Amino acid sequence: MSLPPAVLHEPDELLLGFARALRAAGVPVTQDRSQAYLEAAALVGLDDQPATYWAGRATLCSGPDDLDRYDEVFTAWFHAREHPVNRARKDQRSVSQAELDTGGGEGGGEPDDDVLRAMASETEVLRHRDIAELAASDKARLAAMFETLHPRPPRRPAHRRTPWHRGDVDAQRTLRRMLERMGEPGEIAWRRRSVRPRRVVLLVDVSGSMSAYADALLRLAHRFSHPGVSRGAPPRVEVFTVGTRLTRVTRAMRMRDPERAIVAAGETVADWSGGTRLGETLRIFMDRWGQRGLARGAVVVVFSDGWERGDTALLGEQMRRLHRTAHRVVWVNPHVGKRGYLPVQQGIVAALPYVDDLVAGHSLATFEDLIEVVAHA
Repeated sequence: MSLPPAVLHEPDELLLGFARALRAAGVPVTQDRSQAYLEAAALVGLDDQPATYWAGRATLCSGPDDLDRYDEVFTAWFHAREHPVNRARKDQRSVSQAELDTGGGEGGGEPDDDVLRAMASETEVLRHRDIAELAASDKARLAAMFETLHPRPPRRPAHRRTPWHRGDVDAQRTLRRMLERMGEPGEIAWRRRSVRPRRVVLLVDVSGSMSAYADALLRLAHRFSHPGVSRGAPPRVEVFTVGTRLTRVTRAMRMRDPERAIVAAGETVADWSGGTRLGETLRIFMDRWGQRGLARGAVVVVFSDGWERGDTALLGEQMRRLHRTAHRVVWVNPHVGKRGYLPVQQGIVAALPYVDDLVAGHSLATFEDLIEVVAHA
């Protein structure tokens, strides 16, 4: 099986990307192992893909428990056919030969077009699949696809006015131009009120009922928080996890490498896959952060399925406080939009009157819709 053309131009990026995908799938790939993999792949050569497979297996896997996940991620990353390389060398030769035979003559470019269309179709299907139902290999591919998300911060009017080609008349600049011309009429200067990025606060539910989506939601939070995500001014993003307690993970999310950010956040959060006390954690957030201005005028996004084990009356009261303080409240529920779903959970019922936008959040496609909702909030 031939490698994609981009790999021939950037082999190191391809191999390092595979190592990161393998780490995202649960294999403990360290920096030393990644470097050893690059050196081994350079020795065997990328043209020999079976040898590349064995080089990665020998350097990246630390035990027998990693072999199955390695096979799945390698198959997905390098677009192998139906079996891993080490078990299907003969099948790969036959597939490659069949492609050559089919692509012979004047119509040699058609099979490549079919393969590209099939790969694009698989990517499109993966964008719409429920994250909780994905296998480890698909989750690794999805982690790489998060790079295609480009959140834009919402804007708010600023007090300062800046020069512009239309808007209000800037009397001072107009008069100054006339004085420069010794009183002769000149061009009128205009100004408008400038805009500034509005703060975005992300509250990510990491309780047991949301554990299947927690990794993807933190990756989305990293895309919002990373300085390279938005153009212009640095994003003003705060990230908290909620469960049985409130944990601020903003510093972890600002790490440039998403894998390191996820690991750092996991080491910070103590109530991972625990219970859900949204009302209590929202009260702590409002008392400690909201009243101090962190949520004031901000777009607050709550990622939760609404399963509340605490007092729902407390949740409703704190959502009312949050709605009064924030500019807009967005609730992201992974079950919204699914067939047969109704917002009948006690937590959703208590919070819904104080939610401006209730959107879905179970796939990459719904994350793209959420980005548009936040950008226009």
